[in-house]
Amino acid sequence: MKPRHKRLAAIAFGLAALGIATALVLSAFEKNLVFFFTPTQVVANEAPQGRTFRIGGMVQTGSVKREGIEVRFVVTDTAKSIPVVYSGALPDLFREGKGVVAQGQLGADGVFRAREVLAKHDENYMPPEAAHAVEKAQKTLQLK
Repeated sequence: MKPRHKRLAAIAFGLAALGIATALVLSAFEKNLVFFFTPTQVVANEAPQGRTFRIGGMVQTGSVKREGIEVRFVVTDTAKSIPVVYSGALPDLFREGKGVVAQGQLGADGVFRAREVLAKHDENYMPPEAAHAVEKAQKTLQLK
């Protein structure tokens, strides 16, 4: 084989390896990508079925029910509400009427099964997506 052909073969092999590595990285990125949805978006079937995503809003007052290590509560954006089930210890700042983001999957029964629950860390903070969703839902209610 001539040196010119060897160089072309090496370049072709390098490009093929780069293409395969890129495909693997993008595949892993897609599997770990988690989107954020509001209860209104979930009710409108904008959330993916059978995939992990985050739901955010406020914990509805009077909705928290504890049964052993299982906790049931309702997340609302003041327009729509989604029931949530979580097994495990909740964050210390988890309270009714406060902001929350839960990560998990929506079941066929319409109940969100959370694997992780995050609560806001101070009085002035709410995730930007949740704050925007609550503000948008309140404006929608005012128009009705």
